[in-house]
Amino acid sequence: MTTVLSWPMADIAGWAPAWQATGFFLATFILEDVATVGAGLLLAAGAVTWPTAFLPCCIGIWLGDAGLYGLARYGGRPWLERSPLRRFRDRVARSERWFFERGAPILVFSRFVPGARLPTYLAAGFLRLPLRRFLAITGAASLVWTLGLLYLTGRFGLPVAAYLKPYRYGGVILLATGLLVLLLVRTAQEILWRWERFTRWEFWPAWLFYPPVALYCLWLSVKHRGAAVPTAANPGMFSGGVVGESKLETLRDLYATSPDATAEACDARSFSAHELVERFGLPFILKPDVGQRGVGVKLIQAPEQAEAYLRGTPAPLVAQRYAPGPHEVGVFYYRFPHETRGHIFAVTEKIFPTLTGNGQAAIAELIQRDPRARFMKAKYFERFSERFAEVLPAGETLKLVEAGNHAQGCVFRDGMHLCTPALAERIDVISQKLRGFYVGRYDIRYGCDADLRAGRNLSIIELNGAAAEATSIYDARNSLLAAYGTLFRQWSLVFAIGAANRKRGVPPTKLAIVWRKWRDYARLAATYPTAD
Repeated sequence: MTTVLSWPMADIAGWAPAWQATGFFLATFILEDVATVGAGLLLAAGAVTWPTAFLPCCIGIWLGDAGLYGLARYGGRPWLERSPLRRFRDRVARSERWFFERGAPILVFSRFVPGARLPTYLAAGFLRLPLRRFLAITGAASLVWTLGLLYLTGRFGLPVAAYLKPYRYGGVILLATGLLVLLLVRTAQEILWRWERFTRWEFWPAWLFYPPVALYCLWLSVKHRGAAVPTAANPGMFSGGVVGESKLETLRDLYATSPDATAEACDARSFSAHELVERFGLPFILKPDVGQRGVGVKLIQAPEQAEAYLRGTPAPLVAQRYAPGPHEVGVFYYRFPHETRGHIFAVTEKIFPTLTGNGQAAIAELIQRDPRARFMKAKYFERFSERFAEVLPAGETLKLVEAGNHAQGCVFRDGMHLCTPALAERIDVISQKLRGFYVGRYDIRYGCDADLRAGRNLSIIELNGAAAEATSIYDARNSLLAAYGTLFRQWSLVFAIGAANRKRGVPPTKLAIVWRKWRDYARLAATYPTAD
């Protein structure tokens, strides 16, 4: 056997074990597979021992993998931030999330396909796969690969070397087969995940959930002789609060009539970031003046955040004093024009979901494991893109959402058990002070349930008009039919109040204007930052 070894192999065979190990270790940084096969051939010839062949090859391969990772993460990623390509950071962030979810099997598979390792390990570093995860996966794969290659080479000797010559072509076939299997497995997992999500109607997309509501509103349009009737429901709001109404105008009216129950707000465009900090302190809220479903709501923790927001969108913005709560409810109120007292139609108790760290799992992993958060993972991954791979210390909690909106990830529960005569009277008094307001939803923060039930120490952070929902329907304990029943009753009230106001001489907003305002909102919404 030794007579057929090449000159470098024969030369290494005569070295002392320490020098043999050093030679194998350094050779892995040049051509790791060639170094391992060479060690196996010497092992087959009896010129080296198993520890001398295995340990330096395995460690050298593992460190080489780590070097590729470090090169891309600590060299390539900073370069991206300085280069003109930084405008693609959003795409890179999406790739990070994708690789975090699917990177483990790809790393394992690439170890056993020569030619696939270099780009895969560079990608892992560039896309900031957690270092501990990378080292664990590549360490285990290197161990198995080195043992397998040494055993095969040591067991079968030179025939293996002859076999490895065309291996690079077979590897292409193996790679294609493995990728196909991986694709099929991932597709099956995605189908199962989507099916599980489909069985929970609260997570249905709007295009799937709202057609029955749209058909019912169409029937109400025929009944009340006009599709624009809801726009007359609140004469004090543009289009009755269907679309395009100014949050700032509503908040100003609330603050002027009920300052003790309203979180102060102002036109953010009239002040610099530092002036807003001086006025409201930190933190405070920045949000679009025209917005829906919590889009663009940001908790500002530093002047730089406010400056970035103000520069990032041309839309009118509202700055508001932060109401810490920590609790929040949505109170849906209505009153017909001829009535002297209003009514509470629904109360939504809002629960802000959190994650608790264990000192080992990254934020993305915790989201994936959470039985509810995983259904909102796209929203959470976008929100925490900068902290995607961060490991939360054991016991530390992370609040997943700041905006009390279901579309942003807040958990909704039916809160009618919190409704008392005192609360109903307080909301009615506040509502009747507002010019031309008859139906809509208050979003209110408060310190404790006793305060809410007594109608005291309330902080109204928003008031939505005719298009607001009785959001208690999203309580997971509700059936789909019960949710539709509540929405049908709600829209019946909105149409009936709009028809009553029309009869009193309030003209509905033309549908062409409503449509134009909706398009303007959609255009501006594309410039809003990710909501907190």
